[in-house]
Amino acid sequence: MFAGDQNGLQGDPRLKAISEAIRVVPHFPKPGIMFQDITTLLLDHKAFKDAVDIFVDRYRDMDISVVAGVEARGFMFGPSIALAIGAKFVPLRKPRKLPGEVISEAYVLEYGTDCLEMHVGAVQPGERALVIDDLVATGGTLCAAIRLLERVGAQVVECACVVGLREVKGQHRLNGKPLYILVEPRQLTNCSAPSVNGVAVNGVETCRHNDLYLSAT
Repeated sequence: MFAGDQNGLQGDPRLKAISEAIRVVPHFPKPGIMFQDITTLLLDHKAFKDAVDIFVDRYRDMDISVVAGVEARGFMFGPSIALAIGAKFVPLRKPRKLPGEVISEAYVLEYGTDCLEMHVGAVQPGERALVIDDLVATGGTLCAAIRLLERVGAQVVECACVVGLREVKGQHRLNGKPLYILVEPRQLTNCSAPSVNGVAVNGVETCRHNDLYLSAT
């Protein structure tokens, strides 16, 4: 679900401001890639606050006790959301970044595998969890986050991202969990339709990097 499709947020000027605050960096980190840079959103105090506020308004009454942020950009939004809704923030990190005992969940990439880890005991059975990241492409990282939380007995209520395509190919793979997205990826006016994480849109195809890069020709 896109925030702009929701009753009460249709035509909301905050969504337009959030989208416009995200910088598009063409041909980074390699030719043919359009990088959706959310660091410029963080520089815009009002747009950043609006993004957090929209998430908070959605989740404040869902009885969520855990906000799980995916490394690394989920860490930029997750703590603020957690504080506002009275939940704890749990970082889901890449391997060998957490100092204590961890539980791990591997997932498949186009050209290899990766892994998310969480501290043992950070989440208790029966807790209601929200997974937050900056951008969703195929959904592989979110699926790993869901599996990791469910293995310790948590109930994943929803996944939330700032940016995502309307035709996210991985939505059907999120174990039936709903996906909430604020805005679609921005494009430069002279660029063709993007693809995300190796998933072609209108025939365009690209490499991937942790569900983050968009491609254009």
